[in-house]
Formats: sequence, structure tokens, C-alpha cells
Amino acid sequence: MKKVTRRSFVKSTIGAGFGLALARPHSKVLGANSDIRVAVVGINGRGGNHIDGFRQIPGVRVAALCDIDDYVIKRRVAQLEKDNAHQVTTYKDVRKLLEDKNIDAVSVATPNHWHSLITVWGCQAGKDVYVEKPCSHNVFEGRQAVAASRKYDRIVQHGTQSRASRSWAKQIAAVQSGKYGKLLISKGYCCKPRWSIGYKPTEAIPGNVDFDLWLGPAREQPFHRNLVHYNWHWFWDFGNGDVGNQGVHQMDIARWAIKGATLPKSVVSMGGRYVDGPSYTDQGETPNMQLAVYDYGETKLVFETRGLVGKMSDFPRKVDNEFYLEAGVIRAGKFFENDRGPGEDLGDVEFQIGDGNIFENFINSVRSRRRHGQHADILEGHYSSALCHLGNTSYRLGWKYPFNMNTTSLGESEVITDSFRTVLDNTKALGVDPQRSTYQLGPKLKIDRSTERFINNPSANLMMSRFYRKPFVVPSSV
Repeated sequence: MKKVTRRSFVKSTIGAGFGLALARPHSKVLGANSDIRVAVVGINGRGGNHIDGFRQIPGVRVAALCDIDDYVIKRRVAQLEKDNAHQVTTYKDVRKLLEDKNIDAVSVATPNHWHSLITVWGCQAGKDVYVEKPCSHNVFEGRQAVAASRKYDRIVQHGTQSRASRSWAKQIAAVQSGKYGKLLISKGYCCKPRWSIGYKPTEAIPGNVDFDLWLGPAREQPFHRNLVHYNWHWFWDFGNGDVGNQGVHQMDIARWAIKGATLPKSVVSMGGRYVDGPSYTDQGETPNMQLAVYDYGETKLVFETRGLVGKMSDFPRKVDNEFYLEAGVIRAGKFFENDRGPGEDLGDVEFQIGDGNIFENFINSVRSRRRHGQHADILEGHYSSALCHLGNTSYRLGWKYPFNMNTTSLGESEVITDSFRTVLDNTKALGVDPQRSTYQLGPKLKIDRSTERFINNPSANLMMSRFYRKPFVVPSSV
């Protein structure tokens, strides 16, 4: 193969099948049976971690990169060239990539609204798939990703890497051991700075971006720079708010602690989007302050999302989980009786956990073809992602209420009441006047876990899926 210089690469048109010949001491010829050849799709942000993670595993080759932005591809290829990496092929259109018989597995780090569709297409193309969290943009998509994995016998790993943590596995085992009594509340926190994103005007689509491919399943709409490349998280067409961004990790841990938990019996959520500035609004749509309560019978899952932290605020960042049991609380790897005192070590607790980090574990499962050894099989990813979607559905169907209105709609637990007050108090970081401001409280939605549908609520069930823009359709039958 003729060697291609960086200069000639930059001058070329990036598209399907462009190869860059680079040398690496341990690399073998493309197609060698012992190599797992991975393609990474969506390589601007988290995709860079995918590239680095897979490149560090012996016998794995990052053989292809795919992105809708020419500049991003050029930057990643230049990095690989600098690091003396092996051969890499570049694509803009993931459909062309999936036709490549030289690719064994696809790693997906695109915006959320693409996750399930690429997963389904990847399984149909005979590829194993690593898909970032959340694995879906709505509940229907997650179930279809599971169905595709099972039908085509593909390994599909979900990017909730806390499942690879021995520390979390030990805490979960302690919770479920019975030593501290029943689990009453499994609580997750996602409190990272999520302040105003302002407004970006619509403009002509930059020449380096294929915006039609970026939109994919979403409705057609104008381009603005609060979409490409990060703030799409805060728009319903593409993201799921912070509960479906950072929060899905802590949501997964919270559900993991409830033995055998799939979907809850019901969900209710409240919150709002609160920003600074003269108009107190910005271009974002998803809440940056949210509280959701999920009913699992004798156990409640409580999830607190607060973005008004770490700036202009006395409220600190907090990304964590707590487990309230009959005998006390487990937090930070220790047990606190009656939630007081210095805490005590959990001691020796038996637990099982798969091998390697989340990427290594995926590759090991690809080699063994055994699903049971995965840290985060797609079914687990589906359930935890679905919780984020269920909470958002209740929120989006909600009504505005004054801050000073007392409500028991979320539940009468002291932990829930404290979370409710904390969410409202945290808005004071912006000087919110409780006498004049409102929050949005959604209805309590009952769930049929066997069908993964809401009970007697057509409006909520419409949000279990979406209207897809052809040809980017998640199929009803995989």
C-alpha cells in the first residue's frame, strides 16, 4: 500500500474507505485472526477515550474511525500518526463503515440519539458493539438494542464502567447481604455544574460538518453551535439531560443495589431549568434541577440531579450513591449506624465481578463469546437507561407549581422530603424568589414491567419512542 503523508491526507476528501498506512511494532496485517479490529464512531469527546482504551489492549487494533466532522477526523488521525499507530481507515457515514468486512467490533460514542440505531445496525452487520451510556434515547430503542444483540448473537457492552469497580461491587454486595437489614432507599446524586448555555444563532452549516448525518433519526432543523459538539445533551431531540449524561452511571449503581430490579412499579419527577441572566432562560430544554422517585415496592430509588453547583453557589459538586437500610446508611464505602458517627468498614464481603476494565472486559467477551462474564451487558444498560427516560417522561408531562407549595406527591420518606427541599434551596444560588418562582411537577406514572409501557396513559406512551426521520429508523422488528 502506498504511504500517505499527513499533507496529502489533509488535502484529500474524507469519506468511505480512506486508509492511512502507519507502523506500530506489534501490529499485524489487517485481517489477522488473532486481532480484534475495532472501529470507533463519534470521536470528538468520549470517543477519544474509546480510542485510547482499545489501543492499550494487546491484540486489539483500532482499525477505523468514523465522524461527521472532517476536522475531528484529521485531528484524531494526526494523533495516531504522532503515536506511531497502525493502519486506520476513516469514514463519515456509519453505514459505509458497517459494510467493511475487516471490522469485527464497533464502539459507539456519538450523541445519544444515535446510540441504539448504530447498535442495531451493527448487530445486523455481524459486529459486536460497545455502546456508550445511555444505550438509548428512549425506552423502545433500548429494548430493540437488546433484541438485536440476542437475535444476532452479538456481544453488546454498555458504557456504565462503574460495573467494573471492585469498590462498588463490594458495597452492592454489602447492601444485599442482609447484614444491615432491608434496603429502604437507594439514592443517586448527579450534581455537576450545568449552568446557562446562552443562545447561539442559527447559521449556515460549516463545510466540515455533515449535519444531515449528525441529525440522523432526529427531525430536520437549523444548525447552531449549541448542538455541535457538546450542548446537544440539553436538547430533547438529541440528549436526555444530565440524568441521561453523567447521571446514568449513578442511576445504574442505584438500581444495581436493588436485587433483581428491572423497571419500577411507578415513577414521579419534579424540577426545572434555572439559569442566570436578564431573561432567566437559555437555549437549553432539559432540566438542570431534577428529582425523581421510583417505586420498587419495599425499596424506593431516589435520584437527585442538581446543576447549580460549583459556581456562584454554596452547594458543592456531588456525584455519588448512598444506601439507606434498616440499620443505617452505607456511603463512601462505610456503614453509619443511624447515619451518625465516624462509620465502620464493611469488612469481608463476598462478591463476584468480571475481569478487566470495561473495555478489556468487552474484548474478553468478544473472544470468549460468553455473555455472562460481561460487566455491563446491554440488558443491564437498557434497564438503567430506561429509568432516566421514565423520570424525564414524568417531568415533561408536568405542571408548574409555586415553590412554597407543600406536596407529598413524591413520597413521605424523610430522605425524599430532604431531597425535595435541597433541590428548591439550591435554586437560591440564582437568587430565586420562592414567592414568585415555580417548579414543574409531573404525574405519578404507573408502569407495566412486562410490556415496558405506561398503564392507561397514552400521552406518556407516545414518549416511549419517537418519530424517526427516514432512513434513520430504529426498526420495530430487528
